[in-house]
Amino acid sequence: MAHSGVVPAGKRKEIYKYIAPWPLFSMNWSVRPDKRFRLALGSFVEEYNNKVQIVSLDEDSSEFSPKSTFDHPYPTTKIMWIPDSKGVYPDLLATSGDYLRVWRAGEPDTRLECVLNNNKNSDFCAPLTSFDWNEVDPNLVGTSSIDTTCTIWGLETGQIIGRVNLVSGHVKTQLIAHDKEVYDIAFSRAGGGRDMFASVGADGSVRMFDLRHLEHSTIIYEDPAHTPLLRLAWNKQDPNYLATIAMDACEVIILDVRVPCTPVARLNNHRACVNGIAWAPHSSCHICTAGDDHQALIWDIQQMPRAIEDPILAYTAAEGEVNQIQWGATQPDWIAICYNKCLEILRV
Repeated sequence: MAHSGVVPAGKRKEIYKYIAPWPLFSMNWSVRPDKRFRLALGSFVEEYNNKVQIVSLDEDSSEFSPKSTFDHPYPTTKIMWIPDSKGVYPDLLATSGDYLRVWRAGEPDTRLECVLNNNKNSDFCAPLTSFDWNEVDPNLVGTSSIDTTCTIWGLETGQIIGRVNLVSGHVKTQLIAHDKEVYDIAFSRAGGGRDMFASVGADGSVRMFDLRHLEHSTIIYEDPAHTPLLRLAWNKQDPNYLATIAMDACEVIILDVRVPCTPVARLNNHRACVNGIAWAPHSSCHICTAGDDHQALIWDIQQMPRAIEDPILAYTAAEGEVNQIQWGATQPDWIAICYNKCLEILRV
């Protein structure tokens, strides 16, 4: 596949590597067209003081270099850049941990824009397990929490370039989403891409919600043993399909919302528990999975509902267990792999 990134043709490599100063957990790839090989990385240090670092690929050296590093309370459970593929919004990224924080990226200084806390009457906060930024309406962010709730936030981001007002946010709605802790949330592209989202949690269920009709939800899937479900991801091209993983499971479950409660495929070539799932941004048939067996596997699922026996590509990460994996949004022939202290991006 032709590559149209920032690296001059004579210097292109198949794999680029960056070694971070501390163990990594969270990672996200910027989607701005003028920042094609920029990623944000979150540390995993078992203490209060943690870090977030922004790195980008340098054209001249063909190496990743840090552009900004800032302090973060506790490890980030997720990092995400504003889904702004046209570059019309401020250059923002958000992090979840004890609270949802929105930052304005800069080189070398990234500054905190706002801390979003919907429990201001108590010193106790229920940690956030994850969040998702709505791609159709970047003024919407959904968070999931161990207190069984999901919260949809409305952001005021100051879309007009050059405005100096700070980013702010307010709670649009909060709902009890599960019977136990909620571990992940993701907006769907169905129905216009603004109002539908799903969540997974410790009760072992995948539930789907519509912001226009929050009085009820739809259970898409329930794990037969009620094993907690940790992550979910929607197909980027076909909103009928989503993937989820259970705690300590070596397989990925593919679901079709039109056929609830019955998986249409199980991807089970991993030899240790799966940590990350990422659908290709350019194809409805390809998904990448990664786990503790040091492997990143790419699958072709176009034969569903027939059995999918083997991945079409396997990459072994020599440095250790893979924590997260992500396809490049604006360069779909590249995948980012995050493990231990190392970030790698490689051409697929």
